[in-house]
Amino acid sequence: MKILSYGSLNLDFVYTVPHFVQEGETLSSLEREVFPGGKGLNQSIALAKAGLPVSHAGAIGSDEGELLVRMLEAVSVDTSRISILSGPSGHAIIQRDLNGRNGILIFGGANKALTREKILADLQDFGRGDFLVLQNEINELPYLVDQAYAAQMRIVLNPSPLDASIFDMDLSKISVFLVNELEAQALLMHYDQSLDLDGHWSETKIHSALESLQKLFPKALLVMTLGKAGSAAISPDAYARCESFSVPVVDTTAAGDCFSGYFLAAQAGGASLAESLRRASAAAAIAVSRPGAAPSIPESKEVDSFLAKQV
Repeated sequence: MKILSYGSLNLDFVYTVPHFVQEGETLSSLEREVFPGGKGLNQSIALAKAGLPVSHAGAIGSDEGELLVRMLEAVSVDTSRISILSGPSGHAIIQRDLNGRNGILIFGGANKALTREKILADLQDFGRGDFLVLQNEINELPYLVDQAYAAQMRIVLNPSPLDASIFDMDLSKISVFLVNELEAQALLMHYDQSLDLDGHWSETKIHSALESLQKLFPKALLVMTLGKAGSAAISPDAYARCESFSVPVVDTTAAGDCFSGYFLAAQAGGASLAESLRRASAAAAIAVSRPGAAPSIPESKEVDSFLAKQV
């Protein structure tokens, strides 16, 4: 089994602010930091730190993108499928308030300049039973999904940031969906299935949402993260639920990507749904207690130590 993470590579410009800037407002930031980021890069690093060999495919620009490649290589990710294109790398402008919440503006740059020729070349060494890990920060996703499916790869999709382009893909070809609560609602609404939340997620409604998604995608494993309410997952033959861990929140930027990487690694190692959710939740809890995106993702031994301290 091999893993190809095909995804975005961004420079994250993080501005600490007293509150999110409002329309017409000029606001002075308290601090500016630059981190490697992008959902694709974050997922690759989480997978690698969780103990899996990972290849990353994507593109950087001719500016400062080498920092992103070095970050991946530092955790032994294969970067031979990362191209250098003319123009800027992808980047993100991130507002982070004093409670650790964030608002993100993304510029695609090289992430949105992928070609079908490159995709075919990058998929050449992968096939039946291998994993393709995706998010929605690159172009040509429908073509990429079709080619990977034809090669009998198992396709993992985090549809963030979710927009109408997600539905250009044949979602029946996805093996694993990793969604947050807003993305779960958006998927259900697209298929004319509403979910009355009454302002909160009860246990019954969490289960109901996943069952509704399972009816739409009966062959897939569906995983939903719920912030402080934890996470849940459903497969054709199992359901699992995990509460979140209580930690001081510094920065939530890469929490979902960290969760995804550790969940997939646990599943690849033969863990049950419940065990996979617990390990992924622990990794995400450590990540949100630290600043930055990729740099906040913990090593596997840190997750082991964290879990050993839980009652």
